[in-house]
Amino acid sequence: MNTQAINRGAARRRVAPLLFAALFTIACGGGQESPNASGGPLGGAAAGSSGATGSERDGSPSWSPDGSKIVFYGERHGNAEIYVMNADGSDVVRLTDDPANEGYPAFSPDGRRISFDSDREGAFEIYTMNADGNDVRRLTYNPANDVSAAWSPDGSQIAWMSNRGGHFEVWLMNADGSNQRQFTGAEAPSEGTHWFPQWSPDGEFMAFHVNRDVYTVRTDGSEYTRLTVDPDDGMLPSWTPDGSRIVFMSGRTGATEIHSMNVDGNDQVRLTHTEMGESVDPRVSPDGRQIVYTWVPAGGAGAKHLMLMNADGTNVRQLTGTVR
Repeated sequence: MNTQAINRGAARRRVAPLLFAALFTIACGGGQESPNASGGPLGGAAAGSSGATGSERDGSPSWSPDGSKIVFYGERHGNAEIYVMNADGSDVVRLTDDPANEGYPAFSPDGRRISFDSDREGAFEIYTMNADGNDVRRLTYNPANDVSAAWSPDGSQIAWMSNRGGHFEVWLMNADGSNQRQFTGAEAPSEGTHWFPQWSPDGEFMAFHVNRDVYTVRTDGSEYTRLTVDPDDGMLPSWTPDGSRIVFMSGRTGATEIHSMNVDGNDQVRLTHTEMGESVDPRVSPDGRQIVYTWVPAGGAGAKHLMLMNADGTNVRQLTGTVR
């Protein structure tokens, strides 16, 4: 038995959870009481017919362009794989099947392909596949970690975060993987570690968070602007489809909750009031009417569920790990 190979594989499989744990620790700075085994964001429920067990760890949701599907990663069979489901949480389908870990999926603007990252070849790299899981193509080849791809609105480019220079910065490439270049810290300014880039709907700006605050920058590298100011921090931004507001997560109230603000940083509004645990990683639906996000137990350990709410924070319901 090759124990060195086994140990290296185990170490790689810890990278994705550790990346999330590091981000979660930065965001939370503490937490509320963890729910018990039957508890959860809405009081808990048994697993339904979707294949969920109630103990799975689902995260990083992203909408299909028509709003009918949600793609996400789930730790349901010992490692993280990519799944897709209807927007109401029904008909969960597994798209990847690999001993490695996959994460941070996103639909292309035409809905035909899904980007994701995987450590199946060693370090985390960016891949794409058809929306049905076929025709997997690797786009990046680097010993550093390349994660969290985001498609430009016209589908011609992909932004992602890479620690090729020692810490995470935003990089850009064509959708086929060609013309890879560093964006923040090169074409655009850099004030620290850059996390989770997202394009504005018109493709003119990009949002991300730097350390604990949301920033935007024009895609030509100009107008690098800080929108939140720690301790009123902001992370994992998501644009509304009209480009007028940004939804984000913040630990400013103690627990991490979902907030929204104007694109100039004004009119910051809290949307979630989570009774147990934390609410993270929001993504606004293509019609702007709903927000999908991840509920995480305090401290990050235990089951994670995908949640859905109206854009104003009303009508919160659980999508995964519950009876429908």
